[in-house]
Parts: sequence; structure tokens; C-alpha cells
Amino acid sequence: MSSAQPTIPPDDPKRSLTLAQLENLPHIGLVGDTYTITVTGEQTAGRFCVIDMHIPPGGGPPPHRHDFEETFILLEGQMETTFRGQNSTVRAGETLNIPANAPHQVHNASGEAVRMLCICSPAGQEKFFLEVGVPVATRVTPPPKLSEKDQAAFIEKVKALAPKYRTELLREA
Repeated sequence: MSSAQPTIPPDDPKRSLTLAQLENLPHIGLVGDTYTITVTGEQTAGRFCVIDMHIPPGGGPPPHRHDFEETFILLEGQMETTFRGQNSTVRAGETLNIPANAPHQVHNASGEAVRMLCICSPAGQEKFFLEVGVPVATRVTPPPKLSEKDQAAFIEKVKALAPKYRTELLREA
């Protein structure tokens, strides 16, 4: 019986070091939140992406699910989360992993802004945010307020694009 260990593949010199610097990153306004894409799937050969999220009081995405892993590392504040119908609170310094395909929602029910890092594996969620969101100036710049008509058009756009990015919007998490 052989106990040969798998070999590590050779280095890929076509891939380069990624250094995320706030002044050079896209800041995206979406659902009242601001998402800064710090590492893209293109930079990780599709393995994962990293998004720095600023969620104001009352913010957070609606209930949804997707076929990729999503990990949140809370840096500041606290979030309420609903996972498969169960509610809990996640605080600064804690990490939350949402398994692929599980219904969930995160919501800032506090009176203070939340800052968290979101890691999606495999990558792709950052492309969804870029396609449906709007560019904003900084990591904490809120997206522009939408009229009722523009909000309805935005919701229809998200519903139409969600399947392309392996995401399903839900009524309840």
C-alpha cells in the first residue's frame, strides 16, 4: 500500500500578488449599502472574491440563497441573521459562514453602521454587484435614493439578473 502524498502544483507565474488599496477599488451602492470589491474572482482564478461591506442601520439584502459559500467576518457593529428560519445575532469579532444553497438574510437592526468582510467561494458575486449596483465615491458613501418608479425598475433588474449569478431571491430566509 502506497502512502504517496499528493504533489503541490508548480507556481503559476501568470498570477500576481493582489494588493487592495481603497483609493483604487470600485465602491458599489446597492440596496442602501455600500460594497467595496477588494479582491475579484479574476485575481484568484475564480476561487473566491472579497467584498468590504458597509451596512447602515436598517440595511442588508433581502432573504436569498445562492449556490456558493458566503463567509462574513464582522469588523464593526452587530448584525441580525436569519438562517433557515432561525434568528441570531453576530457581533464584531465573530465570523459567520453560510453554506451554499441555504436560505439566509443579514440585517443591521442596530443604530450603528456595520462593517464586515464578505468572502464568496467560488467567485462571481462581485460581478453581480457590479452589474446591478451603482458606483459611489467612497467605502461609506450611500447609494442615491431611488424614486418609487426607479426602485421598482431596480427590483425587476435584480430579479432578472439573479439567476445568471446563481442567486435566488426569497420571501423568507
